[in-house]
Amino acid sequence: MTLSPSKASTGFLGSPLRNLVSGVAFICVVMVAAIAAYHAAGWTVADATYMVVMTVYTVGYGEVHPVDTPLLRGITIATIVFGCTGMIFVTGALVQLITVNQLTQIFGLKRMNAKIERLKDHTIICGFGRLGVVLAQDLQAAGAPFVVLERDTAIAESARHMGYLCLQGDATDEEALHTAGIDRAHTLATVLPNDAANVFITLSARSLNPKLDIISRGELPSTERKLLQAGANHVVLPTHIGAERIAEMILYRDTARFLRGSKQMREFEAVLHALTLEIEVMPASPESRVIGQTIAAVEREAEGAFFIVQIDRRNGETITGPGPDVRIETGDGLVILGRGAKTRSLSSLFTPNS
Repeated sequence: MTLSPSKASTGFLGSPLRNLVSGVAFICVVMVAAIAAYHAAGWTVADATYMVVMTVYTVGYGEVHPVDTPLLRGITIATIVFGCTGMIFVTGALVQLITVNQLTQIFGLKRMNAKIERLKDHTIICGFGRLGVVLAQDLQAAGAPFVVLERDTAIAESARHMGYLCLQGDATDEEALHTAGIDRAHTLATVLPNDAANVFITLSARSLNPKLDIISRGELPSTERKLLQAGANHVVLPTHIGAERIAEMILYRDTARFLRGSKQMREFEAVLHALTLEIEVMPASPESRVIGQTIAAVEREAEGAFFIVQIDRRNGETITGPGPDVRIETGDGLVILGRGAKTRSLSSLFTPNS
């Protein structure tokens, strides 16, 4: 009869850690019993302990007291047989535990590398910080293939424990990007908190794969232009986005609560994001180009990059689905729907003219 892998793993020598614990427990029982036996034969606890330790560990410096009675000889023989046998078992279990852990790590890395080599049209996430973790969770939830590239050993190991394909390596190294399959990848997202590193990774990735869709993170607004010049298709400024969200909550409280507050709207935003669309609230600043223009004129100037779906007046009036002849006034909050990158590139329409 053959055993299944699950049954075999629970059989004899199935768990190295359990074997080690069992062996240590057996040795402790033998030593305590032998010490009690020597003490009952008239030895002190200290002498009995010293004798048992020497016998079990097969050191053999000499007998503490003469072993000249049948009782003492029987205790000593039993201590030698059970103690030495237990030590051999513990040593074997310890070697087995170390070997199994090393083999598991080696074969685990080989399996992971084999999976990475089979990836195609996947996403490479450079950095597993706060943004990297959230990005990996969202991609996994959507069933999209991806691999994480992380330099820190502990963080890379944590990513593997979370079930993600993760390579330990420096994303600024072209060899690491090749190992992550950059020539077969569809997207690269570099989300490190270091602008210089993100620029360098973007340059390297663009030279290695001209068709790659690159999304780069920037900490400073001045870095956005550098990342775009380096070859990034999209630039994300987390601080800038967070500030915009706070401004929405302050200036257009009801609209912000409607757009960001409900689960349905968050799901709707996820659908829009999958279609490369975004919904934003843009304030019409004084002396900006849109002041006094009609909805139709602004959308025509944007060349279809976005559509204005709602206007929040400063007096509290809300115009949903405004007609083409409605004019924009100073301080209006314009809820626009459009393609994220193009919408952000046309944000100058809503800011004061220089």
